[in-house]
Amino acid sequence: MSQVTNETIFIDRETIISETDHTSLRLWLRMLASTTLIENCVRKRLRIDFDITLPRFDLMAQLARHPEGLRMGEISQRMMVSGGNITGITDQLEKEGLVERVTLPDDRRVWKVRLTVKGNETFQEMAAEHENWIADWMSGLTGEEQHTLYILLGKVKRSVQERHTGE
Repeated sequence: MSQVTNETIFIDRETIISETDHTSLRLWLRMLASTTLIENCVRKRLRIDFDITLPRFDLMAQLARHPEGLRMGEISQRMMVSGGNITGITDQLEKEGLVERVTLPDDRRVWKVRLTVKGNETFQEMAAEHENWIADWMSGLTGEEQHTLYILLGKVKRSVQERHTGE
């Protein structure tokens, strides 16, 4: 008879590989599993602590970097999602008073979206907590290890970009 424990078994993409698989494949799946795990933790904490979704947080983060506002198409490009998704997220945030749509004086058919004062204050609070979560989750690595990993992942990124350019 098997016993049920309170332990949660976490299965991710990395569990499909073995020591005999190519090192590059194992590395790719480890990076993917780590990224997915962190993203899921961020989603959960945003929902629990701030009652907000990750896409809404991401949109606010884009706007926080551009206080003058961004056009919907620019937001869509930066977040790599469809304009329809951006419109829906913006509508929700606008209803809550976190963002506003502003028409451009030179072209009244076009408008930008920007954080309101309330939106900026709300985002700054969430961003500070977000940074604390990430720092806590990365605290298993020393500062030097974090720096080394950052440099190595930069090399991976450049390598992929160089080889992907021609496709």
